[in-house]
Amino acid sequence: MNGMQDTGEFNDRVSDAPSDNWVYRILPPWLWPYAQLARWDRPIGWELLMWPCFWSATLASNAAIGQGLYSGSLLVSHLFLYFIGAVAMRGAGCTYNDLVDHEIDMEVARTRSRPLPSGRVTRARAKIFIGIQALVGLFVLLQFNWFTVFLGLLSLGIVALYPYAKRFTDWPQFYLGLAFSWGALMGWAGILGGLSFAAILLYAASVAWTIGYDTIYAHQDKEDDELIGVRSTARLFGDQTRQWLIGLYGLTLVLMFAAFALAGANLIAFLALFGAAGMFAWQIIRLDINDPAQCLALFKSNNRVGLTIFLGLFFSLLFALP
Repeated sequence: MNGMQDTGEFNDRVSDAPSDNWVYRILPPWLWPYAQLARWDRPIGWELLMWPCFWSATLASNAAIGQGLYSGSLLVSHLFLYFIGAVAMRGAGCTYNDLVDHEIDMEVARTRSRPLPSGRVTRARAKIFIGIQALVGLFVLLQFNWFTVFLGLLSLGIVALYPYAKRFTDWPQFYLGLAFSWGALMGWAGILGGLSFAAILLYAASVAWTIGYDTIYAHQDKEDDELIGVRSTARLFGDQTRQWLIGLYGLTLVLMFAAFALAGANLIAFLALFGAAGMFAWQIIRLDINDPAQCLALFKSNNRVGLTIFLGLFFSLLFALP
């Protein structure tokens, strides 16, 4: 693939991201490979990492009203911190993942143009970049109460394990769910200083949601994955993916319903959950596991799912205020 690196098409772009992204309009060219390592040109990653944080903090604020502990300024500040933290830690995680998967990415058509396999960033510089992003994440984490700080540090073990999961299990999407859903615990702890069964149910719902949407995503690479021995739920589920999605997305909705009920969310939150159910149904009906472009589009549509659920919880909160 050395010829690929010599072409103008791939010297400064990656094949699976839009070439007209703001990264290429605003940042100087020498920063582009680092932006690609952090996936700033593909915001869907940090968006999906952010939504469980937003859901949890807003759901905890719904519960806090009943306990006389609600603070609007606290919620707004936490939402801002989770946004910054999601961008930083998603970037650090992707850079770490690319280091671990360096050789695998050289064998997969969709990932050969990434900065490390294409030679535009050295491994040493990628490690420095991880450190910078991790420091931003640590700064954000230290703004919360100490229980939340401890909880955040616990997640690092899962984050470190995830890139290796595809080598030893058919369920790497489960490990991604454990890591990507951690914000469902963090948001609640940040507002209320501890955890409750509602937060645990929300976390489990987020894990099921993540397995579902990342299975759709993984169908893009299943042929390459089979050739090089990388495992995934896309390969495991195969032609039964639609049935598995019905179960996973159904479980997501049931667990979220229970979490909302325990936290005292009102009708607006449940109506938003009904809207999310419609979006899940649309994904399942539309899915063609042999169409990579459609799989990517359906995967990205989960950002609208996350936003819908958040807005339901947020307006539930506003209407519950005395």
